Amino acid sequence: MKILRFLALLTSFFTTAVLSTPVAHAELEIEISGGSAQQIPIAIVPFGQGEHAATMSGIIAADLKRSGLFRVLETGGVANRPTDITQIKFAEWSALQAQAMSVGTIEPQADGKLKVSFQLADVLKQTQLTSGQYNISPSQLRITAHKIADAIYQKLTGESGIFASHIAYINKSKGRYALQVADADGANPRTMLSSKEPIISPAWAPDGNRIAYVSFEKKKPIIYVQTLGGQRTTVASFKGNNSAPAWSPDGNKLAIVLTHGANSQLYTINADGSGLKQVTKSSAIDTEPTWSTDGQWIYFTSDRGGRPQIYKVASQGGDPKRVSFEGAYNVSPRFSPDGKSLAMIRNDGGRFRVALQDLNSGQVQLLSDGAQDESPSFAPNGRVILYATRNGGRGALAAVSADGRVKQRLNETGGDIREPAWGPLIK
Repeated sequence: MKILRFLALLTSFFTTAVLSTPVAHAELEIEISGGSAQQIPIAIVPFGQGEHAATMSGIIAADLKRSGLFRVLETGGVANRPTDITQIKFAEWSALQAQAMSVGTIEPQADGKLKVSFQLADVLKQTQLTSGQYNISPSQLRITAHKIADAIYQKLTGESGIFASHIAYINKSKGRYALQVADADGANPRTMLSSKEPIISPAWAPDGNRIAYVSFEKKKPIIYVQTLGGQRTTVASFKGNNSAPAWSPDGNKLAIVLTHGANSQLYTINADGSGLKQVTKSSAIDTEPTWSTDGQWIYFTSDRGGRPQIYKVASQGGDPKRVSFEGAYNVSPRFSPDGKSLAMIRNDGGRFRVALQDLNSGQVQLLSDGAQDESPSFAPNGRVILYATRNGGRGALAAVSADGRVKQRLNETGGDIREPAWGPLIK
């Protein structure tokens, strides 16, 4: 993976052929550094005995630790291992400095399913905070653990958890390319599309069931929308380049980039491929659109001022207005879920780093430490930004908290990873 120069964003989007052969891959391994100044001490007690119990508690603990907001306590040396809140000896856990703890059970059922129950306790007040029960198949153990982690996260922070969400990314391995979808922790990667040539620009629909991307299987860049079940629709196959799809907040439209008549300009199009409408019209190169959270604006990268900067234009068209002023090179805008901030890639003295701009004050904070970082994507709760970087000469995924305190590197031993996109929360 190499940071693309601005003009190359429009011309180096590769050719691809869709094949059914799966791509070999490995799960992502996460390294974490940093943390919140005030972490919540929490104990995650195994849900009984056996392999399922260890797996469940391990996933929950890893999720919470990865957020940087929790200090997960070691429970191995504690003799009292409760599985129900009535069994908790609160004085013992308080002595370990636990402020909260989760307990639970996993009970095999006659039909082969598992009954999973959990409770979250306030150790200091000796009260139950929340609970839940799930009747699942063994294959749903991991996603259920993520849902429990989300419930704990939300109860203790007041914010939505993101552990049960998914990420998409492009994986190049052994000369093949794949569009892959994985759990937010990198586990359970699934190949949605496989090719002997590159695949680019994955973008999640708000419903979490569709992904737009660009393919060259017909020897020209074409935009497709594919469901997670595999059903695919051609959205844009106009003369010239069709690239950079971005979903509107309601999921009914896409902002796209076409060289439909001359240089690259912004258009909108319905998700079924109808209703094409031009949004920008100039002699400049306009690319990398992203919608504001209210759907009223489309932010994009343009060289209309001489150097690549971020601009915005009304989604129905109009006169663009410049948004980024600090720095000589700003590209790849992405909106925070609350609509208050804009992530982007900034050239910082020859290093391409993830930056976050407050849209109210205009203040900009550099968040990542790499030299070749690209493709920022917000987590659904806005707490974390996923991006592509370089590690050991190959593309890798990394993440940084929106305040810059917590940094993560997602290592994948089986390929060259790029262009991540974080999917929405699925209710």
